[in-house]
Amino acid sequence: MNHAVIRRILGLILLFESAFLLLPCMVAVIYREKQGLSYLAVAFVCLVIGFLLTRRKTENQMFYAKEGFVIVALSWIVMSFFGAMPYYLSGDIPDVSQALFEAVSGFTTTGASTLSSVEVLSHCTLVWRAFTIWIGGMGVIVFLLAVLPLTGGYNMHLMRAESPGPSVGKLVPKVRETAKILYLIYISLTVIEIVLYILAGMPVFDAVTTGFSTAGTGGFGIRNDSMGSYSTVLQILITIFMILFGVNFNFYYFLLGKEKKEAFKMEEVRWYFTIIVVAALLIAFDIRGMFDNIGIALQQAFFQVGSIITTTGFSTTDFNLWPQVSKTILVLLTFLGACAGSTGGGMKVSRLMILVKSIRQEIAYFIHPRSVKVIKMDQKAIDKSTVRGVHAFFATYMMIIVVSVFLISFDGLDLVTNFTAVVTAFNNVGPGLELVGPAGNFGCFSDFSHYVLMFDMLAGRLELYPILLLFTPAVWKKN
Repeated sequence: MNHAVIRRILGLILLFESAFLLLPCMVAVIYREKQGLSYLAVAFVCLVIGFLLTRRKTENQMFYAKEGFVIVALSWIVMSFFGAMPYYLSGDIPDVSQALFEAVSGFTTTGASTLSSVEVLSHCTLVWRAFTIWIGGMGVIVFLLAVLPLTGGYNMHLMRAESPGPSVGKLVPKVRETAKILYLIYISLTVIEIVLYILAGMPVFDAVTTGFSTAGTGGFGIRNDSMGSYSTVLQILITIFMILFGVNFNFYYFLLGKEKKEAFKMEEVRWYFTIIVVAALLIAFDIRGMFDNIGIALQQAFFQVGSIITTTGFSTTDFNLWPQVSKTILVLLTFLGACAGSTGGGMKVSRLMILVKSIRQEIAYFIHPRSVKVIKMDQKAIDKSTVRGVHAFFATYMMIIVVSVFLISFDGLDLVTNFTAVVTAFNNVGPGLELVGPAGNFGCFSDFSHYVLMFDMLAGRLELYPILLLFTPAVWKKN
């Protein structure tokens, strides 16, 4: 284990977080809020610690997959810890575990909250909550790779550890250029959506915070009813952008470049849009009697389906009151998640595709034992290591859910609340059902359960293995 490289990159992360914290400081100046002093103090602490960790030059800059996974896991933990400090110091969230929960929820783009009211928070805290989601959406390590020329030639290990999906590839030969392209697409879409929100009548402050939360598919709202009090036009715009940010960013790269045909060959994107349309139509039919006309039912159904499958977690109504069929569909979409290579969480559509095709392959094998069939995606064969990895991921994924539900059950809450709380935390969605539904929050859990759910949020965002490797003693041995 190359501890010097780990120390240096953690220092760089803190330097960037110090710069990020200046945004809520500026908002505090605009709105004349004393809470901004807490953000400024934490920014200074991050600056000092980051400088101390990076001042020593590292001669051996070589690192491999295990260092990449450990660096990513520790980076997100460190970011969350320092990101929580302003919440606590400013007095906006005076409980330590709740402040940390809010920070982890933001950076992992979960959007779950322990707060009963967000409208009492200062403007600088509201902006920081939304901005942590935007940072976490594409990933701070990807940002680091985009702006700094890290040497060593092993940076793909960092991108693989942080980027969602069963496999990660380069859009262009150099990792740094790939990171730049991803962030350029991400920033461009964010700016476009914010401008459209403003043109559609949303106040500038609301547009910026909602834009950050939508882009990162995190769902921290600045109103207690989430998106419920905004106009139908704005809700439709938010629906569109939630769905767009759930698309694999490679699709946009191909679509905007010279390889437009490659974009339409992406099987995962076709499955993604098909699932959204089918799920929304089924729900709209199921809830048609709850609204004045079928048009409103369709709009509400598409909003909630888009919100859940992309793991954004916004809501326009309390879907906890919807019929059982609709709630069941939403819970299933919570497991599924968006496309690989997007800002969405969940298991990912690509993994579902591989699992379905694996089952079909096994059935075919029983019928024709001597046949040799290869699992394909986008008309290309998937190597056996990727298929094996998906199977192992799914098994680990289910085991963590089972253990987590058991651990938080000691709080004595009902099974639906416990199960959906774990599932939505683990898949970075936010709202669940019953006590943690759109009208509720996660404040009903004990501090111990909050830490279990924080682990789930981090494990879900980093796709299990970076976090699990931290608990493996062999990883920490020196090379």
